[in-house]
Amino acid sequence: MAETPGPDDLLTLEEQIAAYQREFQDLDPQVEQVVSALSRLTRRMNVAYSRQSATLGISNSEWEVLKALVLSGAPYQLGPGDLAKRLGLTPAAMTHRIDRMVNEGLVTRERDAGNRVRVIVELTPDGREKWLEAMRQATVFEEDLLQDLSSDERGALGEMLTRVLRRVEEAQPDAEGRLSDLG
Repeated sequence: MAETPGPDDLLTLEEQIAAYQREFQDLDPQVEQVVSALSRLTRRMNVAYSRQSATLGISNSEWEVLKALVLSGAPYQLGPGDLAKRLGLTPAAMTHRIDRMVNEGLVTRERDAGNRVRVIVELTPDGREKWLEAMRQATVFEEDLLQDLSSDERGALGEMLTRVLRRVEEAQPDAEGRLSDLG
């Protein structure tokens, strides 16, 4: 099934910037080129990652849970509330996601032996293997994506994007990369 094009996909980046300048003369074309290119790149990368996850039989939302557990470090355990907070989800949405993942054998959910009120979600060996395979596929994709840049250019681009990211994070400290709080 073909992806539905976004409104800016019907125009080249240059055409979009020219149209913006025609309608809004105060536009800085260099700024707009950077921002629009980043936006398009992010959207296309997300589509590619979604397709890769689908080949592994997991959704992007399941990938996010696997990633959060791996990033927590061995023994790859978190409580459902911690997972929900890290992923910007409601507890009910997190419970639904965990239910699916338990059924798929990606995680387990057990009562904490030391605190019977607390529940622990733990990555299973199958879940870790799915995460590793997703990382292998992503690495190939990302290396291909950046193949035209030298090592120095990659380093410089990484540093510049990190500076921009820090500025956004400082200006929007409560956003955490999610749009759900904008209602």
